[in-house]
Amino acid sequence: MSTIYLDTEGDATQARSLIQTAVNREIASLELALRLARRRLAAFEQAYGVASERFIATMAAEDLAGGDDEYVQWAGEYRLLQRLEEKLEQLRGITYRDPDVL
Repeated sequence: MSTIYLDTEGDATQARSLIQTAVNREIASLELALRLARRRLAAFEQAYGVASERFIATMAAEDLAGGDDEYVQWAGEYRLLQRLEEKLEQLRGITYRDPDVL
């Protein structure tokens, strides 16, 4: 969890609102990217009958009809999904505090 303390010369409420709006937009963008990544992963999972977690842990390019290219695509999508989930978790964990309040 991260905490953002606002110490502004002007209207702290307005600054907080701007920051929260920007964070919320990024969250929405990440949620969309996650949905798209999950769809792309689902195509691989359906084609091979294997969950992506198992694919990463146990499979090699030789196990896929598309060989290296398909392996790189699937593995890349899986890694992308993980990074998107991490970023989303970080943003959702942000709290906002007035610096004068402990």
